[in-house]
Amino acid sequence: MVKKSIFNMFLLAVILALGACGTTDDQATVKENTTDSYTIEHSMGSTTIKGTPDKIVVLTNHGTEALLSLGITPVGAVQSWTGDPWYEHISEQMEDVQVVGLESDINLEAIAALQPDLILGNKMRQEEYYQALSDIAPTVFEETLRGDWKVNFELIAKAVGKEKKGQKVLDEYNKRITNLTENLGDKINTEISMVRFMPDDVRIYHKDSFSGVILQEIGLARPDAQNVDDFAAKGVTKERINEMDGDVIFYFTYENEKGEGQQVENEWINDPLWKNLEAVKKGNVFEVSDTIWNTAGGVLAANIMLDDLETKLLAE
Repeated sequence: MVKKSIFNMFLLAVILALGACGTTDDQATVKENTTDSYTIEHSMGSTTIKGTPDKIVVLTNHGTEALLSLGITPVGAVQSWTGDPWYEHISEQMEDVQVVGLESDINLEAIAALQPDLILGNKMRQEEYYQALSDIAPTVFEETLRGDWKVNFELIAKAVGKEKKGQKVLDEYNKRITNLTENLGDKINTEISMVRFMPDDVRIYHKDSFSGVILQEIGLARPDAQNVDDFAAKGVTKERINEMDGDVIFYFTYENEKGEGQQVENEWINDPLWKNLEAVKKGNVFEVSDTIWNTAGGVLAANIMLDDLETKLLAE
């Protein structure tokens, strides 16, 4: 009886041991099989991303805004076009983010040092670096920089696995557009002119610019000279200053370290030809942020632009 009992105990121990081994293998198999991966189609082809990206490097300024709006802080980002190193409206959210160059001059070594899980870039800006970036981490590229910013936003949301959150962000923005359209009433027919002063150029912005698209969404009118499917009239001289007129003029200035943008602005707005524009004579001219109305080009800037329009156009 004693020998049989010992044998039974030994057999039970073996069974338990085998069972334990089997459980471990099963768990390992389940864990391996539940590792998510998804493929993103983009301007350079397709990219497969494994798991949920945690360490993301973003190579466009609007892309940085997209990530922040989705509740994601990138580990690395290109420096803002203005600011030290970030735009004022995002600086508090970017305290621990590493600079990886500029949109037009990225730093591959800095990007690689961050060991990212995902890199987000743009074909127009960084096409020549795509393969090198892909060797560092899965890389997704947008097609273009102009036109509707929401196209790039949707791609970014999909790439980081935040499509539902991204749709919520867009829904909230679209609701603001609808509300502003309704609140404007007859003022929706106000012809909005947009002018940009730069150190080496003066431009009149058309429908396909960042701010032009937003005006279209609201339904605001544009002067005939600006109501065209184009980005902007560049190299504008004072012989064309009448094209800047409208019921309301919004102007913004891109500044450099030498203050040359401000010099160009001063030259134009103090010119008798500018002062003779109907909008100027009526006091319907507003200076707004170049960062918000043009340079940043992202969802956060778009919402702040709506704030500006509400404040200026709905003021009693």
